[in-house]
Amino acid sequence: MDKKNSMTIDTIPGLRALTLSPDYRNALKLPEEPAEEYEMLAQGEYNINFRFRHPVTGEKLVLRVNSESQMHLENQIEYEGNALKLLENSGRTPVLKYIYPGDKQLTRGALVMSFLPGRALDYNRAPELEEAAKCLAEIHGISVDETDGLIEPEAPIRAILEECEEMFATYWNSELGAPDVKNRIRRLLDEGRKRIQDGGDYTGYKCCVNTELNNTNFLVEEETGTVRLVDWEKPLYSDPAQDLGHFLAPTTTFWKTDVIFENETIEKFIDTYIESVGNRYDTIGLRARTMEFIVITCLRGLTWCAMAWVQYRQNGKGLTNESTRIKLDAYLTDEFLRRIEAIYGI
Repeated sequence: MDKKNSMTIDTIPGLRALTLSPDYRNALKLPEEPAEEYEMLAQGEYNINFRFRHPVTGEKLVLRVNSESQMHLENQIEYEGNALKLLENSGRTPVLKYIYPGDKQLTRGALVMSFLPGRALDYNRAPELEEAAKCLAEIHGISVDETDGLIEPEAPIRAILEECEEMFATYWNSELGAPDVKNRIRRLLDEGRKRIQDGGDYTGYKCCVNTELNNTNFLVEEETGTVRLVDWEKPLYSDPAQDLGHFLAPTTTFWKTDVIFENETIEKFIDTYIESVGNRYDTIGLRARTMEFIVITCLRGLTWCAMAWVQYRQNGKGLTNESTRIKLDAYLTDEFLRRIEAIYGI
């Protein structure tokens, strides 16, 4: 039986007890006698989500359980909840309803947020790309201060490159890794380091950026065409170009689809975004910085895949996903590596 379909809230130690606790029920204004039903919604690499309907109001909600932190945080679920609170007025993100930091059983905690309807963003539909650009512009336009609890990398591009080195070490040091793939990724990393070693640190406008903009994290509401952004497990206080670069990078678009954007599509997306930003913040230099982030995001996507490829073949990997396993193989093929090498001109 498929693990995803068989998982219930009783599968996770302490989760049922949380939903029965007075604190949980009072915070969500649930009846003392449980009447809601929890069903599996989605399982990612680091979180498990259950959907339920409030038995009194009828509102659809999501119970989200963290299993591991990509950011190596002890308070991952609280960090994510804080980001949702900061962005609530954007109207483009889930609304936080409840947060539980964890206990001895449910060690990594859980949160409840509003359920947002919709399907995954279709890269091949131009109107949806325009709406995605507007969505990001509105999120990035929310005023956030450096004291609002988000992690702020001193030099975002350098920080990503260092993260790449850490992730690639898993593949480089593993006997499972193919020597040719090791050497090609190593060459790309060295080239990336050369290109940024003389770059200055960014000191312009900063905001809450998502950093993980796969098309499945954008939900398109069929009736209205409204696009919203979910999955805020790795936000940062950083340059908005970081999000644009991640959204447009081939390692991102290829993750759940077979799409890689042409230059014309990239330029049009940036144009729409800048127009949508309006006077919210100064976008001078944004286009050039976005192009830099596209290049460095390619490296991050590739090295993450290399790391995950090894983890999927070792014992002790927590959450796994079959579609992810298949895609990891694709990212390390000669065909895909040639595409990335072409972007770098090597």
